[in-house]
Amino acid sequence: MAEHYDVLVVGAGPAGLAAADAAAGHGARVGLLDAQATLGGQVWRRDVRAEAPRMARHAFHAVERRTNIARFTQTQIVAATDKELLVEQAAQARTLRYDKLVLACGARELLLPFPGWTLPGVFGAGGAQALIKQGWPIAGKRVVIAGSGPLLLAVAATLRKHGASIAAICEQASAKQLAAFAGALWRWPQKAAQALVLRATLTGVPYHAAAFVRAAHGDARLRSVEVQIGENLVRIECDHLAVGYGLVPNVELAQLLGCALTRNGSHPHVEVDDDQRTSIANVYAAGEVCGIGGRDSARIEGAIAGHAAVGATQAAQALRSAQRHARRFSALLETRFTLDARIRELATDDTIVCRCEDVTWSALRDFGDARAAKLQTRCGMGACQGRICGTALAELGRFPRGGPRPPIFPARLATLAEADFASTPN
Repeated sequence: MAEHYDVLVVGAGPAGLAAADAAAGHGARVGLLDAQATLGGQVWRRDVRAEAPRMARHAFHAVERRTNIARFTQTQIVAATDKELLVEQAAQARTLRYDKLVLACGARELLLPFPGWTLPGVFGAGGAQALIKQGWPIAGKRVVIAGSGPLLLAVAATLRKHGASIAAICEQASAKQLAAFAGALWRWPQKAAQALVLRATLTGVPYHAAAFVRAAHGDARLRSVEVQIGENLVRIECDHLAVGYGLVPNVELAQLLGCALTRNGSHPHVEVDDDQRTSIANVYAAGEVCGIGGRDSARIEGAIAGHAAVGATQAAQALRSAQRHARRFSALLETRFTLDARIRELATDDTIVCRCEDVTWSALRDFGDARAAKLQTRCGMGACQGRICGTALAELGRFPRGGPRPPIFPARLATLAEADFASTPN
């Protein structure tokens, strides 16, 4: 039998938690789904060595105390319509029906190929942070952190707290861009305070602007990285490299549902109105899926979506001014952390682009669209379903990512065969 909810929320990060709490506060029966084992998403992922931030603890408690919120952790969405979701949980298929759906799917890292990026010891910056929080040993290891955006400082602080030796932080934005970013933070006092705390935590760590990794070197594992710092090329010995060039909205579920998207550069985000409603009348979206804006924006938008989904328009309207202010921060990030064009030109002919299927840059050169490349090379057909290579190729200007088809994530045949999905009228 399918389960029915007044509001179903996908994603249990800051946006999803706020949406679920807001909707449940008006008496709605709410379902909250996430692929992780615990609440918090990527931003508030549980750290085995540290207590969750106060804001996160408050959000967890707000959801956990409500008896009208059903939580589905370690739950993967397989397929969707505008009335129900087919999910897989504990190797079992479930059909979840809803009146209103809130997409709080968050974002993933933008990883761009360069020589040596597949060596053992090279991670995405956010991926490294997630591993460390879950107990992966890093104490005493030399780590270079590279890429773009404020996430680099947060990653460095986490790794240092867990005993890593930070050999260098390499930010590709120029010193002028960084100064302009810092000079504008007075409009967001909390973020300015966070930045100051992080910088104090990282006292003594070499920080380079206008710096990016050109290549990683090693044999069975990473040994050193080649870094462009201004006009100089520097070799830094290290055990690990954590590199990421910002975030990309997770719009696959929204695409599958037919929600209108707005393309921002190479990567689209979900288009919403003042109530966070998408182009599909009963589907709302909040947080990074609407464009990268950070935790504060996500929390406000989640609350707006939760209120609006149950018809509490006054409560939603009361938050719009704060939402607009928070969203201006995303515009600042976009302006001040634009990527150096040279980063898109680092891959050589033999650089692997699709890590799942070992497809090199040269093997993709002659294709004009993603479908042809997939059919001939299997690029994008691995476990990540093109989320890494497809996003990278779009950023590199090769071809845009196509829309997804179910299953959104790899699923058991039994899930597809046994599920009571879209077969019973509401």
